[in-house]
Amino acid sequence: MSLESVKAHFKQWDRDVDVMEFDSSSATVEQAAETIGVAPARIAKTLSFRGSEEKAILIVAAGDAKIDNKKFRLQFGFKARMLSPDEVLEQTGHAIGGVCPFGLNNELDVYLDISMQRFETVFPACGSTNSAIELTKDELLQYSFAKEWIDVCKGWGHDEEPAEVSQQIEV
Repeated sequence: MSLESVKAHFKQWDRDVDVMEFDSSSATVEQAAETIGVAPARIAKTLSFRGSEEKAILIVAAGDAKIDNKKFRLQFGFKARMLSPDEVLEQTGHAIGGVCPFGLNNELDVYLDISMQRFETVFPACGSTNSAIELTKDELLQYSFAKEWIDVCKGWGHDEEPAEVSQQIEV
């Protein structure tokens, strides 16, 4: 049912036909990257956190990024606490492995992490463990109804970039 709610969501832009369904699993970043044939970093994973109230917060980030607890606390004013699989299903309507910011059960706040801005296109899931769609950064922002781009992740190369650039200049 979750895949159908995502397709219905994309139908308003005539993009439901662009939802890809696979014979193999795309439930993890690695599986999705292998199935689609792209680098794991280009998989747009949706992470579900407890909000300040009963409502979840969704953060979409690059496949190689990890939540930075300090940045999260600075952004939202409270500690990052992920939802349990049951809570994720209840809040989003999507089971773990297919969670995405589209066709949601509830109106949730969605944020996009800047870790994805280095790519022309990314591949978020579409509500099932064997689906995805290719979207530009602008399309992801538009179709997810995201509030804004934020910086709450680490480990994706952003922090190391200045050092690499200065080393290249020295050579």
